[in-house]
Order: sequence, then C-alpha cells, then structure tokens
Amino acid sequence: MTLLDRYPVRIAGTGSYVPERVLTNADLEKMVETTDEWILTRTGIRERRIAADNQATSDLAVEAARKAMADAEVDPGEIDLIIVATVTPDMAFPATACYVQHKIGARNSVAYDIAAACSGFLYGVDIAATQISGGAVKCALVIGADKLSSIVNWKDRNTCVLFGDGAGAVVVKRAEESSGRILSMVKGTDGAQTGILKVPGSGTGCDPAEMEPVQGTVEGTIYMAGREVFKHAVTAMKEAAIKVIADAGLKPEDVSMLIPHQANLRIIEAIRERLALPEERCFVNLEKYGNTSAAAVAIALDEANRSGAIKRGDAVVLVVFGAGLTWASACIRW
Repeated sequence: MTLLDRYPVRIAGTGSYVPERVLTNADLEKMVETTDEWILTRTGIRERRIAADNQATSDLAVEAARKAMADAEVDPGEIDLIIVATVTPDMAFPATACYVQHKIGARNSVAYDIAAACSGFLYGVDIAATQISGGAVKCALVIGADKLSSIVNWKDRNTCVLFGDGAGAVVVKRAEESSGRILSMVKGTDGAQTGILKVPGSGTGCDPAEMEPVQGTVEGTIYMAGREVFKHAVTAMKEAAIKVIADAGLKPEDVSMLIPHQANLRIIEAIRERLALPEERCFVNLEKYGNTSAAAVAIALDEANRSGAIKRGDAVVLVVFGAGLTWASACIRW
C-alpha cells in the first residue's frame, strides 16, 4: 500500500494560457544568425509565445488557474493549497503563489513556490497529491508558469530559439469512487550536473570574478551545454517513464497517451521509441510553443484533455526533465 492509496487522488480539472504574441522562426532569422530550417530540423519548433512587458509570471499563472478551476467546477474558497512551480518568479520574494492567491481570491489557501525548473510542475503535483492523500489537504491548485523570455540571451542562437512563455494548471482533489486517479509518481535529482543548464550570475552562489568564461554566456540569462543536456535528458526520462509505468502495475503497451516534456522533438522521439509507442499515442505541441519550462507538460496535458486526445479511463504518462538536474514522471488513470 502506497501513500496515494490512503486517500486516492485525481486530477479534477486542467487549464492553460499562452500570451498573444507569436515569435516565429522567420522572426528569429532577423534577430540572430539562424534559419527556419536549422531550428526546425534540430528542435521541431516552429514558433513560440512571448509575454508582454507588463505581464508578470503571476499574470500567466492566474489565467491558467482560472481555466483549471472552471474545468474542475471549484470555487476559490474551496482551494486549500496553491503551489506555483517557476524559475521566473515575479520577484525574489514574496512567492509568486501569494500573488496568485490574492488575484483569484483563494483566501483559505496556503500558497508557496517551488523551483525545480522544467520538472517543477510534476514536483508540485507530487507534493499536492501527498498532502491530499495524507489528509492534510482536500483541494489543491498546482501551476507551472514561466516567462523565460525574461532570462533568454537573445544573441545566443543556440538557446534563444528554444524557449517561450506560458502557464498550465491543474486542480488536484481526492478521487471519488468512479473517477480516475493518480496511480504512481517518480522523481529524482542529480546535483552533480548543475553546471550544464543554469542561469549564471543570478544568485548568491555566483562570484562573477571567479566564473569560468564561457563563450556566449551572459550573466542573468540561460546557459546550456546542449549535448550534455540532451544525453542526460533522454536517459533520465526513459528510466523515469519505465519505472512509473511499472510502479502503476502496467506495461508500456498499456499506455494510452504519453505526454513528455516539450523541449526537443528528438528527445521526445527517443523516449517514444524506447516505449515502443506509435506516434498517435504521444502528444506533442512543441512546434507551437517551444520549451516553456515548468509550464510545458501542464499546457500539453490541458490541450490533450480539451481536444479529446485523452479520454476517461485512459492510462496517461507524463514525464519531464529539467535543470538541477531534475526529472519526474506520473502515471494517471484519467
């Protein structure tokens, strides 16, 4: 018996939001030395969304949260817990979740942020599910939201083409007799790999005078060692997906839909092929939004839910990977 068996937990509603501004590969051709073909063949991305200057991460989060609450048919007063997963908070403190709590009127909730980069949303779902299953919480709102355009080096063609802005959210509640439920969750961290994906010079642990010069690195913007990240991402996500499926008592062929982190089409294809799933059982919206960090798999889940790509009773697997290095996976009976 696992902790999730004490009070079974379900995803009661989903929501997402992306800003209006579309930044295409053709637009990027005018900004850096790149081409649409180069971006598309290496990443699978055609365009991404960019938030307005006056849009904070909490603004993106609130839009997604309201849609998730409407889908779950819950009022702000019913929410006991708000978790916002982000690496681009409104400010260092207070937590972005506190702004969200105020803006949606969820006065009865506890609110806080977590930072696990692209894995943050599923880390948040795991925390919420544990709290609900343990009896401390009845209804939680988990949001993945990032305004990565605020920390992108727009002169670095290797990274600026990858990222976009957006938010995704879910309402997590106790499962009812006839409803779906979260079957299993897996997460992990390898802190020895902190150097391959980071924002140097953005906190107290970085002394600019001692930083090893890296060509193209700009303090306060994203630095990524692409090949190393790719290698670790494929390995960690494969292993996490296989383990979470086994922990749920299922086999890969039982999976109705795989929803992987939307970072790179080559990574997605490597994981899908490892699980021997056909293309139609792998949800991809990467071409529209790029990598939106903590929001990516949450936005994809919402779109899969609303489009009918996943249906009641389906076995749905979410798997993510992010800086830290962090990774997580969830198997859900929808």
